[in-house]
Amino acid sequence: MTDSPADDATLREAVNRVRLEVGKAVVGQDGTVTGVLIALLARGHVLLEGVPGVAKTLLVRAFSTALGLDTKRIQFTPDLMPGDVSGSLVYDARTGEFEFREGPVFTNIVLADEINRTPPKTQAALLEAMEERQVSTDGVTRRLPEPFLVAATQNPIEHEGTYTLPEAQLDRFLLKLVVDLPSRDAELDVLRRHAQGFDPRDLAGAGLRQVVTAEEIRAAQRAAASVTASDDVLGYVVDLAQATRRSPSVQLGVSPRAATALLAAAKAWAWLGGSPAITPDHVQTLVVPTWRHRLRLRTDAELEGVSVDAVLGSVLQQTRVPI
Repeated sequence: MTDSPADDATLREAVNRVRLEVGKAVVGQDGTVTGVLIALLARGHVLLEGVPGVAKTLLVRAFSTALGLDTKRIQFTPDLMPGDVSGSLVYDARTGEFEFREGPVFTNIVLADEINRTPPKTQAALLEAMEERQVSTDGVTRRLPEPFLVAATQNPIEHEGTYTLPEAQLDRFLLKLVVDLPSRDAELDVLRRHAQGFDPRDLAGAGLRQVVTAEEIRAAQRAAASVTASDDVLGYVVDLAQATRRSPSVQLGVSPRAATALLAAAKAWAWLGGSPAITPDHVQTLVVPTWRHRLRLRTDAELEGVSVDAVLGSVLQQTRVPI
């Protein structure tokens, strides 16, 4: 926690500079940028879904530059093995012993590109890292650096050569953010930047720089976690969670873990806005991105074209909001 409200405001100002810095490279995705920042503050992970060419990878790279954190990219393919993610034991002929060689997961930000193109066995290599922030190999547990964020991308329209993410994997993501196509004005702004020489492969040349330190990020995470929640608001979160389990369109509603995830995300959003406590508004804003990947619809509902987002919208409308 910060020492005083003034310190807290200064810290919040530093974190908000990240949004402005990322905006130098990514246009028309303000909601997605804010979502990634919320995931970072809540010590969670984020799944970015969108068609090719909407700047999913660029967004993560821009965040990496603005945060000044070590980042490694994993291009997920069908032949990727678990050891290629978490690391493996390698025989050293000089010593005659096996030594552990760290995988790319040993970093601050993991860009898991096209995560649904690798089999579930390899996806499972991320489970312990995302939940426990550690990797266990041959009876030895190795801690991952802090802060630690997995930002995964997936394409919603390509099915050939892809694998459905297991529910256990999906549950490890705090938020699922849908990266939409930009508006006409935003797309025009993108073209203007490229016409003026913007190179997405050269973020330094575009003027992006580090605007916050790792210690400030860790302090902001502690400050966000300290935001309070009244019993009425906690009860509201529980009522929403139980309402998903009663929905006639839902086969599997959200779990208690999903309720705690929503609480953490709402705390981060409240802290970003300068609120000392979360309100029903904070909860309502984060319900869809926090829960849309945790619900399983009934087959007949899917065949009728019912969407998860629509179900969650209905749950929000039908659940009493505390005064």
